[in-house]
Amino acid sequence: MSEQTHRERISVDHPATARVNQPGREEGVVRAAAQPVEHERPEDWGWHGETGKWGRVGGVIATLFMLAYLIGNHEGRIEDIWVVAIAALMVLVLVLDWRRRRNAWRAK
Repeated sequence: MSEQTHRERISVDHPATARVNQPGREEGVVRAAAQPVEHERPEDWGWHGETGKWGRVGGVIATLFMLAYLIGNHEGRIEDIWVVAIAALMVLVLVLDWRRRRNAWRAK
């Protein structure tokens, strides 16, 4: 749908809808009997920002699988450099996460 067609469609007011101003957002269209959504927290949808213990275990397993790619029948060593670099990056992320959780109680 072109931008012009889209603008024409939203410019027509449907009798069962109302336009509302939302702070910090563009104008919203809601049904006449409904309230506009002001803010939804990620926790309302089940996301709490961390994967927990199983996410960290998965990170370690994924790192081991990356290092397992070093075993193979390839002759060039460029692949090995990339595999080791990606695995090192994964280890760095795991170490930074471990350090962040360890020092989380301290004031910043």
